[in-house]
Amino acid sequence: MVAPTVEVWITGTRSPGEGFPSPGDLRALIHNTAALSDADLVSAAGAVEALGRIVDAARVRIAGEIDTRSARDADDRLSARYGCRNGVELLERTTRVSAKTINARIRLDKRTRPGVSLTGEELPARFRHVAHALHEGVLGVDAAHEVTTALARVEDRADPVEFDAAEATTVAYATGALEEQAGMIPPTFAEVEVHARTWAAYLDQDGPAPDDERAARNRGLTLGTPRDGVVPLRGSLLPEVAAGLQRLLDAHLNPAVRFTPTDPEDRDEHTPWSTEDVVDDPRTNAQKRHDVLAVIIQSAAKATDTPTLGGAAPTLVVTVAEDDLHNPTGAARIDATRVPVSTAHRIACTGAVQKVIHDHTGRIVQLGSPERVFNAHQRRAITARDGGCIIPGCTIPAAWCEIHHVDEHANGGPTHTDNGVLLCWWHHHNLDRSGWDIRMRAGTPVVKAPPWIDRRGIYRPARNALTRPRGPSG
Repeated sequence: MVAPTVEVWITGTRSPGEGFPSPGDLRALIHNTAALSDADLVSAAGAVEALGRIVDAARVRIAGEIDTRSARDADDRLSARYGCRNGVELLERTTRVSAKTINARIRLDKRTRPGVSLTGEELPARFRHVAHALHEGVLGVDAAHEVTTALARVEDRADPVEFDAAEATTVAYATGALEEQAGMIPPTFAEVEVHARTWAAYLDQDGPAPDDERAARNRGLTLGTPRDGVVPLRGSLLPEVAAGLQRLLDAHLNPAVRFTPTDPEDRDEHTPWSTEDVVDDPRTNAQKRHDVLAVIIQSAAKATDTPTLGGAAPTLVVTVAEDDLHNPTGAARIDATRVPVSTAHRIACTGAVQKVIHDHTGRIVQLGSPERVFNAHQRRAITARDGGCIIPGCTIPAAWCEIHHVDEHANGGPTHTDNGVLLCWWHHHNLDRSGWDIRMRAGTPVVKAPPWIDRRGIYRPARNALTRPRGPSG
């Protein structure tokens, strides 16, 4: 059976002095939900949601106030007194809620919080009708977000009187006040969404702003939170930026391999690899676009005119535990993201990375050595020899390539031009499992294809700057 206090709360017979249900009431409800009758179950859904709206309104208001007291220009910042950079971090640590949710609460509070004039007089909230309904617990945060977002888009172009009427009518509709007067069923959230957007379209009497102005406001790029080993990327690019990126992608996503009736096995170890050889690429187009973007970013990081951070070039710091350094199943960290320790070994070749090794207590026992990375003179020499990624069929130019130690540095391989070759991000990242193999022969690289391309396992001379086709990609 449901605890009596919860039964009283659900059926609405609690006296005014009894107030809100206690945490114990709610826990009893959670554990005994299956025992509720159909009518009590439906009543409980509405009652709990009503309580949740009040709690959510308090969350919004508290988050906004903490953010205000933690503003950079505030005297004696609240966040600083708690050892945090800003209000969002303080709320993250206090509530254990995601930054995305906290920022949404702060944004809604700014729209529904009363202002203060220069003389200290209190001013109405920007969305005063939404604010009143939200703080009274009759309007949920989802609806409040939707109404304020839809109307904010046209606020600067709408007639003030009509704008106020639109907000008031939409709030009355969303809270069910209009339907109650007409004896109708209250609307769903989807219906409120349509209602708010219809009002916004009506209020936009002057039409949308010029495309270029609106586009400039809407541009953006956001990196999400790491999940399942990847970081989501979302955003909106201006047309000229998207076109430039598309040209770079197109230049290196076009089929770089010409299929020919000549069997690769008809060629011997003295026949260099060329773009006429059949090369299988298992990547999807989306994966290829990612890999091209990876080399564009690395190329920019290595450019001499790239702005510095703290007086040094942008450097990726990879942290590895000493016990995991030679453990094939060990893990390293890039910022706060776990990656396989093999990734740490591989990216240390790029020159934009510093590897930090620590023991089990956290003490730093080794820093990446500058001698570990090919210097600028060596890179120029290797570039002059290879001309680009040496894997047949790859079009990535030398400027976008990483330099790979053919004999691994961890195994004693020297950082010398006779032990370095150009590989693009993808082929460097996947060399161990791709089936391709590279050796050095008299200071020049030779390449063995995977067995499904050439089952004889012959090492043939890689393409070089002289044999590489000339074109947009190098």
